[in-house]
Amino acid sequence: MALLKYIARQSDVMVRLSKIPLSTPMNKHTFLRAYPPQLPSHGPAMCFVFRGHDLLVMPQSERGRIPLLEDLPAHLQPIDPLFLGTVDGADCVAAEIGDDVEIPETLTFIGLRSLFGEVSEQEFMLAGYASQILYWKSTSKFCPVCGHVTEAGNRDWGRHCPQCGHTGYPRVSPAVLILVYDDDGRILLASKPGWGDRHSILAGFVEPGETLEECVARETLEEVSLTVTDFAYDGSQSWPFPHQLMVGFTCRYVAGDIRLDEDELNHAAWYTPDVLPPLPPPVSLSRQMIDRWLAALRRKHDNP
Repeated sequence: MALLKYIARQSDVMVRLSKIPLSTPMNKHTFLRAYPPQLPSHGPAMCFVFRGHDLLVMPQSERGRIPLLEDLPAHLQPIDPLFLGTVDGADCVAAEIGDDVEIPETLTFIGLRSLFGEVSEQEFMLAGYASQILYWKSTSKFCPVCGHVTEAGNRDWGRHCPQCGHTGYPRVSPAVLILVYDDDGRILLASKPGWGDRHSILAGFVEPGETLEECVARETLEEVSLTVTDFAYDGSQSWPFPHQLMVGFTCRYVAGDIRLDEDELNHAAWYTPDVLPPLPPPVSLSRQMIDRWLAALRRKHDNP
């Protein structure tokens, strides 16, 4: 598919789109991306400061948990922050600090995974974007072909090698989320080792030369030995661990008995809407897909 080829070539799937809407249940904001060599203004700026995979946050407030540059003491002020873009005119920048830097008691570090579900959708998405660009910055200093020092691109996040001509872009790894349902109003949910009682829909990475729909069929057959049909796109979500793009599909069960790939799953079963196991948090695309399917099933039941 054209989408898959595009993803494989370049990291920022929306690199040709200048505005991306980020919404929460209460507010809607617009994120306008910026690319080198653009520089931030001298106004207020949200500052995404990372130590490894942990993000610096402040206590919950009306404006969220991401500190502004003006909230940071002098020794935490980034010297050369990455300018990510603006939200409603306010700059967003990202930076990294070392383990030896002291943090005031009013601030703390939280792992990006722990932040999931604890902050607004906007804050989580921006933090994920910041972490991916910082990861790219730290892993693209040298050409992977000849080892020469790379140079920054112009109006994108690409890194160019002046020695051999290779140009690289931030990596994005596409993966599918797979909601399987049957004609009896049941949904297939599975659990992985370490999840406890929590269950979710199936998931898997897209392989080279494979379309998204082919990946849905293959992963379902490999993980639970079921065949499916009627593929329907159901949304996407950036997943910064470290650089996934989750693409959701629903599909209808055709045939087969559940047989687990025990290297991937420790349980899978059919569930009815009235008896469901613990599910992922609402901010995740997998949970949003489950909720949409349940709502559609209720509407069908109420209006046969």
